[in-house]
Amino acid sequence: MVNGLSDNELKEFLDSKYLQYNQKKFIESDPIQVPHNFTSKKDIEISSFLTATIAWGQRKTIIKNSFKMMNLLDNSPYDYIINSSEKEIDKLNIKHRTFNEIDFRYFIKRLKYIYKEYGNLENIFFENVKNNTLHNSIHNFKSLFFKNNFPLRTTKHISDPYKGSACKRINMFLRWMVRKDSNGVDFGIWNKISPSYLSCPLDVHSGRVARKLGILNRTQNDHKAVLELDKKLRILDSNDPVKYDFSLFGLGVFEGF
Repeated sequence: MVNGLSDNELKEFLDSKYLQYNQKKFIESDPIQVPHNFTSKKDIEISSFLTATIAWGQRKTIIKNSFKMMNLLDNSPYDYIINSSEKEIDKLNIKHRTFNEIDFRYFIKRLKYIYKEYGNLENIFFENVKNNTLHNSIHNFKSLFFKNNFPLRTTKHISDPYKGSACKRINMFLRWMVRKDSNGVDFGIWNKISPSYLSCPLDVHSGRVARKLGILNRTQNDHKAVLELDKKLRILDSNDPVKYDFSLFGLGVFEGF
C-alpha cells in the first residue's frame, strides 16, 4: 500500500497513464521527433544520441537546436560522420546552453572513431551489461568516449552513474533505442539488450510524481534514486519497467500532478 493505493491500484493507475501518453501524438512535443525524421538504423542512432545529449532546458529549444545539429550534418548524420574531413568538422558551430562548438566537434570526431572501430553504439553498451542493468555500460561508454586527447570541458556532457549521476539524458537515449514500442514512439532498434535492463530517465518531473505516489523516497535525483525507482518499477512490470516513464513524465508535465 503506497499513498492510499494498493499495489494493484497503483499499477492500474500507472498502466492507464502509460496507455494515455505512449501515443504517436506524444512525439509532436518531444525531442524524440528529431530521430523520427530518419529511417536508417545508424541515422536514428546518431541523431538520437546527439539529441539526447542536449536534452535539458526548454523542450522547444532542445528540438530547435537538435534540428540545427542535423542540418549541420547535411541531414545525413552517419554519412557525414564517416566521410567528413577533420577540416570540415572543425567548421561546425552550435550552441545549446553549455554545449558549444568545442563539444559538438569532439562528439562528431569521437563518433567517427566509434563507428569505424565498433560498427555502432549498441555493441559497446551490450558488451558491458552487468547485473541485468546498463549502469556499468554507461560507465564504460563514458570511459571509451573520453579515452585520450579530449577537451576536459566536454566530459560533463556524458554522465557517469558511478559518480552518482542519475544519467537522465543517456538513460532516455537508451530507452529510445532498446524499448520495443508497439505504439511507435520508442524505436526499439537495438535487439541485443533486454528492455528489462533499462532505467527510468529520472528528472525533476518524473521524480516529483514518483515521490507523490510514494514509489520514490530519496529526495535527490541521483544514481541512488534511480536504483530505488528501478526496483519499484520492475515490481510493477519486470519486462518493461521504463514504460512508466511515460506515466510519470506525462503526469508531471501535462497534468501538473
